[in-house]
Amino acid sequence: MRNKIFSPALMALIVGWAVVGGHYAMAADDQQIITVKSSPVGASTTLGGTVVPFREVAFSAQMPGRVAHIAGVEGDWFRKGTILVALDMENLLAKRQSAKAALSKARAAYRNAKVQYTRQVYSGSQMASDNMGMDIPRLFDRVLTRPVADMAGVDNPELTRRAQIYAQGTQIDQARYGMIQAQAQLRELDVSVRDTRSIAPFSGVVVAKHVEVGDTVQPGMPLVSFADTRHLQIKVDIPARLMPGVRKGQILSAKLDVGKSRVDTRVAQIFPMADPQRHTVTVKLDLPKNSPGGPGMYAEVMIPDITSPEKNIPTIPKTSVVWRGSLPAVSIVAEDGKIEQRMVRLGGLVGEDMVGILSGLSVGERILLVGNAGESTSGL
Repeated sequence: MRNKIFSPALMALIVGWAVVGGHYAMAADDQQIITVKSSPVGASTTLGGTVVPFREVAFSAQMPGRVAHIAGVEGDWFRKGTILVALDMENLLAKRQSAKAALSKARAAYRNAKVQYTRQVYSGSQMASDNMGMDIPRLFDRVLTRPVADMAGVDNPELTRRAQIYAQGTQIDQARYGMIQAQAQLRELDVSVRDTRSIAPFSGVVVAKHVEVGDTVQPGMPLVSFADTRHLQIKVDIPARLMPGVRKGQILSAKLDVGKSRVDTRVAQIFPMADPQRHTVTVKLDLPKNSPGGPGMYAEVMIPDITSPEKNIPTIPKTSVVWRGSLPAVSIVAEDGKIEQRMVRLGGLVGEDMVGILSGLSVGERILLVGNAGESTSGL
């Protein structure tokens, strides 16, 4: 009965495990054992940075007014096009209605001026008011006075008619300019109405709210801060002397303040100009998706220093590093084939798959290619 419960394979596995020097140990598989070698590695410098959103916008008031609507509070998610903050705009709507009435009035004046110009051209009369009545004085002036004045050389009816046509054309221009002015006023009010709305330019989350409904704001006052936190970056200021070792697309090792997690970051943006006072260049590095932490948290980035001479240090594959809490360790294979965990101090990445060891491991020692089962290897 006992032999059925404890098979030979199971017994061998149980016997294979032992406690050696206070560490768990087991027999190693020869195919998983590698020998630690050294590689020339340049010096590196650890710099502190801040986790920032990939995109962030700060809305401020463009118009004076009272806050009538706020979409939500810090942490609320909104899609692109959502109205985040709205100011009361009853006064602007009243002005806009008045501007529309002024535009309609200007259009009517423009149409009337065109009709009067056509009448003046084709009627043949000398004065715009010639046909406005048939009383005796007006008839006497038209039939007798003006023809006699023309024969005596006192008046020139043709010149007078041209002057009246020109004057009527000027009224058309004035009416058109009035219509253009009314259209401009209407567009100006439309822009003012638009500025009373703060609309999300992309999908994101409210990270800070600076006003409440009912507050009175003036132009320039902050309203809300909005960011896309689905994609995070590390923003770090690098001394100008280290910039020759940094290039766009380069993979750099970083440590996040949350759980002391180590991640590989990619240089996404290098600012074109150094700060004239601090003599540093701002660099942004992309964080992998689902990285722990969030905007505003602290992070450390290892920057290579190519100005310093290279030195040979032990290097091992990243898969060999396991994490015991926040401390890195490797699985050492002893001479008797037993395995023990040893804490190490990590250096920077060497290529894409290797990592340097600053202390805790020597060249020539044997380690497991892949860390012990049950340990986390997600720190690199």
